[in-house]
Amino acid sequence: MARITFIARMTVKPGREAEFLGYCRKLEEHVRAHEEGVLAYAFYRLREPNRYAVIESFKDEATEHRHMSSAVLAELAPKISGCLDGTWEREYFDPL
Repeated sequence: MARITFIARMTVKPGREAEFLGYCRKLEEHVRAHEEGVLAYAFYRLREPNRYAVIESFKDEATEHRHMSSAVLAELAPKISGCLDGTWEREYFDPL
């Protein structure tokens, strides 16, 4: 399968931003240091209040699966989700 790339947008509950950012930074650091085949993985602050996004790109489906089933993501994803107002919206991109 070809490269998998998406953006996930989310809203953080007021007062939970510092906690959210700590979890995001920890996850970014882990992915960059330990997950081979991840082409991009970065969180961003959007220009609307309390809005954030993560851009993820994996060289193939197997790499995405390893990331999604990692122990670190299993630990941090519920903590990140607990900071959110609602859930995230994911939009996929296909290479030309």
